[in-house]
Amino acid sequence: MSQLATQNGRAVKAKEQVQTRQYLTFTLGAELFAIQIEHIREIIEFGGLTEIPLMPAFLRGVINLRGAVVPVIDLSIRFGRSETQIARRTCIVILEVAQEEEMQPLGVIVDAVNEVLTLDSSEMEPRPSFGAKIRADFIEGMFSRNDRFVITLDIHQVLSVDEMSALIGLTHGEETAD
Repeated sequence: MSQLATQNGRAVKAKEQVQTRQYLTFTLGAELFAIQIEHIREIIEFGGLTEIPLMPAFLRGVINLRGAVVPVIDLSIRFGRSETQIARRTCIVILEVAQEEEMQPLGVIVDAVNEVLTLDSSEMEPRPSFGAKIRADFIEGMFSRNDRFVITLDIHQVLSVDEMSALIGLTHGEETAD
């Protein structure tokens, strides 16, 4: 909690200010995840997609978003799990991911979008080094909500365009993934 100090007769907050961030929470399988809302462009109802032959399973296809071709990633497969089953509440969350000097729109399929939460930094726990059932570098942190843990995703790692391009085999140049 921040402390108030007096400076020139005015109350000012001390250095230790609590940072707040907003997160969109969503369900994937039986688990709850969250993404910082600053990365989210929009959320659309799943209305089908165009599959692309010979692509890795995590790249489920592309959608036409107002004339733009947007790749759609199945986060469940990206986390090493089975394919997301399309249901009534299935959504595509459109995110903007930095690629070199421009922003690349990417869609991710989720089972259901839940709510937007505002958290202060004191509520966030560091990422666990094991036991989360997904790669540790995909996790930004965790917080507890209604007796359940919510995993916040490091979207730069989860949707690393360079890593996904390497997995697809579309890397530019002569570099290969380790």
